[in-house]
Amino acid sequence: MLRPRRQTAPRSRARRLPAAWHARYRLTPWWGKVVVVWALSRLVTTSLILVLASVQGPNAWTGASPTYTDFATMWDGRWYNIVAAVGYPSVLPLTDGGQIGENAWAFMPGYPVVARLIMELTNFPWAPVAVFVSVAFSLGTALLFYRLMARVQSPATALFSVVLFCVAPLSPILQFAYAESMYLFFLTLALYLLLERRYWLLFPVIAVMALTRPSGLAFALALGLHVIYRFVTRRRDPFSVAERMLAASVAVFSALMGLAWPIAAWAATGDLMAYTDTELAWRAPYIGYVELVPFTAWFQGGAWWLGSPWGIVVVTALILTFAVLLFTPAVRRLGVDLRLWVASYGLYLLAVFFPQSSTFRLLMPMFPLLGAAALPRSRIYRVSIVLLFVAGQWGWLLICWGVDGYDWTPP
Repeated sequence: MLRPRRQTAPRSRARRLPAAWHARYRLTPWWGKVVVVWALSRLVTTSLILVLASVQGPNAWTGASPTYTDFATMWDGRWYNIVAAVGYPSVLPLTDGGQIGENAWAFMPGYPVVARLIMELTNFPWAPVAVFVSVAFSLGTALLFYRLMARVQSPATALFSVVLFCVAPLSPILQFAYAESMYLFFLTLALYLLLERRYWLLFPVIAVMALTRPSGLAFALALGLHVIYRFVTRRRDPFSVAERMLAASVAVFSALMGLAWPIAAWAATGDLMAYTDTELAWRAPYIGYVELVPFTAWFQGGAWWLGSPWGIVVVTALILTFAVLLFTPAVRRLGVDLRLWVASYGLYLLAVFFPQSSTFRLLMPMFPLLGAAALPRSRIYRVSIVLLFVAGQWGWLLICWGVDGYDWTPP
């Protein structure tokens, strides 16, 4: 007697399906994987932004429930819009007390110039063009970040580093009318060229980068330390005289570019301190109008936020923790040059910036540290940190981007 045959085809197909997916994944080029990661992350982030925009009330920039592009061009996006439309003032505005007030000189021209060029070519208005520029540069940064991380990590870890970059708590700003996407693109390119030791190509990259976000002085310090390190280790890593001169020249050029914008503000306004006094206007609501004294702002901020002596104690603890972090095994695996950049930029922030809600955004150039966070291979860890980062996006959007009455937490 013949028995009916069992239906095994669906089960065997189910067994083959994951293997087929795995094979397809392995055949996908690295850039294809990065594009998929970037696209999925933008879907998640855009969904969070649209939810918040739907409940946003009237504010200084938009009406209630603004469209995506209107919501994405609030805050400093309006300043970049002013630069793109009319440029910079030749006469600095003054407050009732006679101090220099907030004005467009605090916002460098790289990003608004690119947006204005596209506006001229397409006749599209500011808001959609500004968002497009940021989104396009965010994709470019994700692709470059993979290449950067792949030089110091395995391909799988490099890809997960990109995942963390794309879902990081401040990643919504990668699709807002801010200069961060463009700046991070050129910073990533500069770091990649530094690791490749293609010093000649750094000149134009640094020029654009330093006129997009303040960074020329920090990168000059990193380059100077790079030259010293290569000179000290020249026996095991040859460092010819010609290469020394070229690398040192790039460091000097970066320092000059770090001073270029303050000099431009001086030339246009006739005020030697036009740029620095403009920057100081943004911390005046916290501590009043004070002189710029390097390496004091964080301690002033600590005292303002937490009082004395606890503010001083907390800032000191943060500095020591950051220093220790740079020597942990996970961070050391990033290599000397990336650590030199993170240390140099951290020192730059400590020297000139005042800690407040926008400090989270100012920490973004330390994103190579995401490579250290990507090292653990536990699936539980990786899923958990992605979920934690996405939750952080929502928290940052609520605290810093959404406007609720008189808002003193600018992004």
